[in-house]
Amino acid sequence: MVNTDLAFAVAATVSVFAIVDPAGTLPFFVTLTDGFTPEDKRVVLHRAIIVLGATLALFALFGRYLFAAFGFTLFAFEIAGGILLFFVAYEMLNGQTARTKLTEKDRDEALRRRDEISIVPLGIPLLAGPGAISTVMIYEGNAGADPFRFLAVFVAIAITTAASFVILHYGQFIFRHLGRIGIMAISRVMGLLLAAVAVQFVINGIVGTIHLF
Repeated sequence: MVNTDLAFAVAATVSVFAIVDPAGTLPFFVTLTDGFTPEDKRVVLHRAIIVLGATLALFALFGRYLFAAFGFTLFAFEIAGGILLFFVAYEMLNGQTARTKLTEKDRDEALRRRDEISIVPLGIPLLAGPGAISTVMIYEGNAGADPFRFLAVFVAIAITTAASFVILHYGQFIFRHLGRIGIMAISRVMGLLLAAVAVQFVINGIVGTIHLF
């Protein structure tokens, strides 16, 4: 029984970390905060990490009830998240991330932008996306009334959140050596990849919705 519970805890931790994929989010984080002061980058990172942990914990606790109460499905969430991501990808492909630069003239707008991107798209859906949300909901559902497994899901969320902070914080040093041109090039590539992710989210949501009928 102990071995089974331990296996459940390990599987939950590995699955949640893999689906959150903070290393995969690092290029987007660096691109979206290009031109921010170190202090503003720190604020964005801290808020995004808080959003990640809080979102996964809340959906693990109340996700199934929330969907039932409002009458929508996870597939609807995937479609909405995909559309949101596509607009972000479009901006990146067209080099519009310059709006996030902190200048004296546009400081108020930039600060507002800083607050926005820490929640959307970094916190949701790049880190706490539909896949991560569905994963914690599934594991919590499988935990049933077992208190060890119930807590194991939240330990998995805590470990993933802490690891994401470390990766996003220290991973920035790697990108500093690329320079502005390198960041711009990565921005276009990441924009294309993000657009593909967005389209896949929408496709998954549509296919899942069709299978409901």
